Amino acid sequence: MSTASLADLLAQADADGHDHSATEKATGLLHIHNHATGSIIWFPMWKKFRETADWTAAVGSISAELEAAPAPADQAGAALVASDLEALLEQAARSGDANVFVQENLARHLTRTWAVGDAVAQANGKDLFVAGPTPSVFAGYPYDVYAQDGGVFATTLWNDIIDARRNRALAEEAARKALKPVSRKAMKNAARKAARR
Repeated sequence: MSTASLADLLAQADADGHDHSATEKATGLLHIHNHATGSIIWFPMWKKFRETADWTAAVGSISAELEAAPAPADQAGAALVASDLEALLEQAARSGDANVFVQENLARHLTRTWAVGDAVAQANGKDLFVAGPTPSVFAGYPYDVYAQDGGVFATTLWNDIIDARRNRALAEEAARKALKPVSRKAMKNAARKAARR
């Protein structure tokens, strides 16, 4: 068990220069290019996250939440990941810039979700997920949280965060257009058309 913090690992990856594939192999991190901001977003593979001090703290905190919940661990954990995701997408929709929001929140959301899965396994006295079918805590969750070391989860969630902001902007624009005052001429034309029917 390493005591390296996730923040240290991510900062080191940022400092390692431009050979991203070499950095991935050496560190257990993955990355996404944020073309809108010109930056690289690093995040840990789910196995790598377990080696950090952050994992111990996150699982401990979530275990306390599961113990306090009235439902069994699987149900309580499923409710946690669902409400976390809903809150994340709602915040993304309201954010001023989805590209900045995703940079600041992606790794935090991925790691918390994995920690919920591990805390549920511990609460049920089971081994932590290593391979095989996705644990039942994620049965209703819309992402494959462990595929490609977490890369599938990250890229799909990334797109959904960007879409949440875009969809809200489109909805706001549609609402603005709907509220535009109707001109007298348009009203007269509408009345004329209605009279002809």
